[in-house]
Amino acid sequence: MKTALITGVTGQDGSYLAELLLEKGYMVHGIKRRASSFNTQRIDHLYRDQHENNVHFKLHYGDLTDATNLIRIIQEIQPDEIYNLGAMSHVKVSFDSPEYVANVDGLGTLRILEAVRILGLEKKTRIYQASTSELYGGLEENKNEKGFYDENSPFYPRSPYGVAKIYGFWITKNYREAYNMFACNGILFNHESPRRGETFVTRKITMATAAIALGKQECLYLGNLNSQRDWGHAKDYVEAMWRILQQEVAEDYVIATGVTTYIRDFVRFAFAELGITLRFEGKEEQEVGIIDFIDVEKYEKSIYETNEHRTSTNGQPKIGKVVVRVDPQYYRPTEVDLLIGDPTKSKTQLGWVPQYDLAGLVKEMVASDLELARKL
Repeated sequence: MKTALITGVTGQDGSYLAELLLEKGYMVHGIKRRASSFNTQRIDHLYRDQHENNVHFKLHYGDLTDATNLIRIIQEIQPDEIYNLGAMSHVKVSFDSPEYVANVDGLGTLRILEAVRILGLEKKTRIYQASTSELYGGLEENKNEKGFYDENSPFYPRSPYGVAKIYGFWITKNYREAYNMFACNGILFNHESPRRGETFVTRKITMATAAIALGKQECLYLGNLNSQRDWGHAKDYVEAMWRILQQEVAEDYVIATGVTTYIRDFVRFAFAELGITLRFEGKEEQEVGIIDFIDVEKYEKSIYETNEHRTSTNGQPKIGKVVVRVDPQYYRPTEVDLLIGDPTKSKTQLGWVPQYDLAGLVKEMVASDLELARKL
């Protein structure tokens, strides 16, 4: 039985990866930070009493800022694979906490690598480093000849988060070359799911869509609607992570869909799932999203759980109502307008084929947040 260690196991990616590895017969250890609240909602369904027999999932208190703690955990469990998914990953917040993000996302990666080296596990333990499309900075001139960012595209990070992650990328590559360690970077483009954190833009959109449709929220406030992102499903992306560590040679890979979408269109798709058509008017800070049409049959079928609920019209959205506005406080000091990845290498060498498209992702997220909104 293989043993895996996942940092950031309580996050979106960590929870899906833990599920995947358990299905594949791994013993899975996860690191979570100590806090007064457990914050384990995403993995509660995986946890079993440690006194039971054949328990294959175990949590450890730890922190990427604590080197001695990491050394102790890695020494104790002797992992075959380490997936370093722990990070402060909110780009906008990284401008407010640049020192913290550097310590966790940059030096945290070094601490993992150095722990493996100090313990003499260079030949045993394979390491996956969660890298990011924010390394590229969205610069037009850095794309390849096909108009995408790939493994050879130059980096130009545009946020403290991106800068910290670029250290993580290069120190992983350096340890691979200096100590012959099996250490790889997965340069993942945006990946979402119903488990996405509530402050990330896609989840913010799908939560607001559900709340507005139920009459529980008046308006959704967003930043740059002209930003374009390459969105995939986290379930597909953790499959790629695992495949990266199963290769014969350690290499770095871009994981992406190769399709880019405006944030404005993501909003349209989300509302359309509930039968609400939006039109957008105005420019920049004055742009608004207005309800243009409601497919009553689709709306009622989506919103109401029983026929009794359909007799009530309280709180239903109305045609002509403004439900999306731009708030400049959500702008980043340096904006990345376009991110789109070239997954050619990951598809040809890893055999990785995403199972979700954007429509399927939006559908799943809206349905999940609608169910949650009904309970509020």
